[in-house]
Amino acid sequence: MFTAEEILSRYRSAIVDLSADDLAELYAVDAVHEMPFLFPSMPDRLAGREQIRVAYRAAWAASDAQPREVRDVAVHSCQAGSVLVVEQVVLGHRRTTGEPFELPGVLVFHIHDGLLVRVRDYLDGLAVARAAGRLAAIVEALA
Repeated sequence: MFTAEEILSRYRSAIVDLSADDLAELYAVDAVHEMPFLFPSMPDRLAGREQIRVAYRAAWAASDAQPREVRDVAVHSCQAGSVLVVEQVVLGHRRTTGEPFELPGVLVFHIHDGLLVRVRDYLDGLAVARAAGRLAAIVEALA
């Protein structure tokens, strides 16, 4: 399968390419992806590779955001490479307006046998909503 560094590189490529298939192939069949913070249009827990694929495909299809690149802030490898803690910023623009965005976040990857078995995804949900063109809907839903 993949090394931790390959997983991170492929994960980021899938984000920039908006490829739910490429993203899902990095996960074990029974993997879990958790989003403890508010994340528009996504449940707080995805269970299984296929649920991850379906959820990301739908979220990216509904989004106005076009990622351009992912920049490292810090990457820490723990437990002999089986855990990666990644602080990063996703840069891009809104397709309809050209407005640029920056999405800061932290990912915690748990890797076993070259695949992701658990991901904890701490992303700025309001920045995601703004980049996706859904901030007004989020504010309305919270009122």
